[in-house]
Amino acid sequence: MLDPDTDPPAGPPAGAPAGPEAIRAAAERLLAAQEARRPCPPVRDLIGTEDLDAAYAVQRLVVERRLREGARVVGRKIGATSEAVQRQLGVDQPDFGYLLDVMDVSGRASVSMAALLQPRVEAEVAFVLSRDVDEEEITLDGVRDAVEVALPALEIVDSRIAGWDIGFTDTVADCASSGLYVVGDDALPLTRVEPREVDMTLSINGEVRSSGAGAACLGDPLEALRWLAVQAARFGDPLRKGHLVLSGALGPFVPFAPGDRVEASISGFAPLVAHFEE
Repeated sequence: MLDPDTDPPAGPPAGAPAGPEAIRAAAERLLAAQEARRPCPPVRDLIGTEDLDAAYAVQRLVVERRLREGARVVGRKIGATSEAVQRQLGVDQPDFGYLLDVMDVSGRASVSMAALLQPRVEAEVAFVLSRDVDEEEITLDGVRDAVEVALPALEIVDSRIAGWDIGFTDTVADCASSGLYVVGDDALPLTRVEPREVDMTLSINGEVRSSGAGAACLGDPLEALRWLAVQAARFGDPLRKGHLVLSGALGPFVPFAPGDRVEASISGFAPLVAHFEE
């Protein structure tokens, strides 16, 4: 851990890549914020605003720490796939992060918010993969063929960055602003549901707070999956058989509080409900 009484490494000059020391310092800042449950300043002062390779390098260090602590990778998530969420975050492109088994709170009678800092919730379509996606040319038909089933999902996004004051490199470094997730058990093959055609409403305590459609997710959640598969291959860690992929929000994310009942209704699937507590 860095000594909090020492100055952090200076960020890179404009257009220059971030160095290893700055990447490590950014990862330590995010990890310390999670451990203390106290949001931290953005990390763009360390890694700049344009160096995506550095931002993903920070993300890898954060994930590697969690793996050493006993977590296991079970899939990926895609963030900022809809224009509504991009406007909320102030970004203009999607990103991705890892799903760990410790993030999965599916099927629980109530979900503890104890580990969360600044949570928001969004509804989306999830996919389970029937095979690795590591071919040289990754196409929309290819990723469709790789989907075993689609599922309804709630993603509880969170930010270690104080006040959600994030730029694109901040959210990438912060594991695509990941928190927890809930997937339903109403699994459907793609012969029974067309992801781009679904409609979604997200209700909190019976009040509709967000709505959207499959086409809001990069035009098609399967296109989001294709984008992710290309990026995963580019970074040398392709999508694998059995992985769960959260394809991205179908509408704006919204805040919620302990005691809330959150329900996602995505056409074609049974409603997905989660109850939250301290």
